[in-house]
Amino acid sequence: MSFLHIFSSAVIMILLISLLILIHEAGHFLAAKAMGIRVDKFGFGLPVGPTLFSKKVGETEILVHACLLGGYVSFPDDEEDCDLPKDSPLRFANKTVGQRMTVIVAGVVCNLLLAYFLIFCTGLLWKHLPDNKYIVTFNGYADSASDEVKASGLQKGDIIYKINGMKVDYPITVNRFFSFSKEFDGKVAQNIIDEKLKKLKELNPNLKDIVRAGMVVNIPEFTDEAPVELTFDNIVGLEKYNPNEVQLSDIQLELRNRISYRPRYIAESDILLQDIAAAISDTRKPISIVVLRDNKEVKIDTVYANHDGVVGIYQNFIECYTDTKTLPQLVKATCGYVNYNLGLMVYTLGKLFTGKVPMSEMNGIIAITKIGTEIIAYKGIFEGILLAAIISLNLAIINILPIPALDGGHLLFLIIEKVTGKPVSKKFSEGLSNFFFYLLIALMVLIVYNDIHAWIIGKI
Repeated sequence: MSFLHIFSSAVIMILLISLLILIHEAGHFLAAKAMGIRVDKFGFGLPVGPTLFSKKVGETEILVHACLLGGYVSFPDDEEDCDLPKDSPLRFANKTVGQRMTVIVAGVVCNLLLAYFLIFCTGLLWKHLPDNKYIVTFNGYADSASDEVKASGLQKGDIIYKINGMKVDYPITVNRFFSFSKEFDGKVAQNIIDEKLKKLKELNPNLKDIVRAGMVVNIPEFTDEAPVELTFDNIVGLEKYNPNEVQLSDIQLELRNRISYRPRYIAESDILLQDIAAAISDTRKPISIVVLRDNKEVKIDTVYANHDGVVGIYQNFIECYTDTKTLPQLVKATCGYVNYNLGLMVYTLGKLFTGKVPMSEMNGIIAITKIGTEIIAYKGIFEGILLAAIISLNLAIINILPIPALDGGHLLFLIIEKVTGKPVSKKFSEGLSNFFFYLLIALMVLIVYNDIHAWIIGKI
């Protein structure tokens, strides 16, 4: 891939993101004009740092700021020294609550409409749209595959249909199960430890809670741990996998390595029988695979991951698409694509606000641009346009949240005004909006840091 191709892909992605911001602010601008409100400024970017471009067009000053992470529309009400009379119909504040609501939500509506438009046009020209699912096929054994794995019965071209009972719809699903099923991971469920302790006592009736140095301990048969169970949130990274297991101590880990599937163990020093029970409980987690072969479900022999969480199989990922060759197909696929991604965004935001997704996992414009550049460079412009549509949906959802300094916060104040019959105190609303504005700036700085850190460590 040439530098020129990567560079041009980056430019295309930046232009697409810029288009989303411009469309959002254009929504506010056009709605204000339609309601007879004067627009003093149309700003691309946030008024932080130098202004790169400024020009008066009619009654509106067009500005481009160096900080391109946003945009704004300024009304006469925003300037203390405005030349318009306080009762002028050209002021935003002198319009009805309904008219002001229209102006506020216009940006969000434009982002939604743009997303539909981009997805519709992509489907129209591309003749299909992603189905938000993947087919994962087995493509051969790696050198790291054990003889046990190679004898499992997998055949090249098998569709990996289920892992531990979960249907495989995403490329990451298989590797998630493998990595969390690694042998000797140092964590064991307490009930397994209790069961091993009970069997140790049955096999060694003369042993007490403390095993003295030199004593021989008969070890019960080693058995597998319970298979890993993952949720959708664990698979897509919305929630960390935290099984209800006990972390082995350093002493227990050392014991585990010394005993290592032996039928008996001679204590080298005084040790607790409880520690031996924990040590022999940390074994392997079975991985159950069901494949589709000739459209029939076939259960493969149980396989196991190694110490690194690697099974040693090559996989091939095939993205599923829905045909959009006819108008009904195109409309249905467009709505389905929008609904799926909107639902996922709302669900993700819910996880974020409840603390299930840590702030360190949030990424922003740098990550989006990098990922978008790679998508355009390696998968084509249509995939880049679809990403832009998803970002547009994201902008709509974020902006409609009832947070002061965002469109949703202004809309909340107007709803309160409509219900109570009087506007929210200007001093209170401006103070709260300013506070949240600076809070959002701090959040943006954090997100930029996350992006840079993720880029440096190769996470994005």
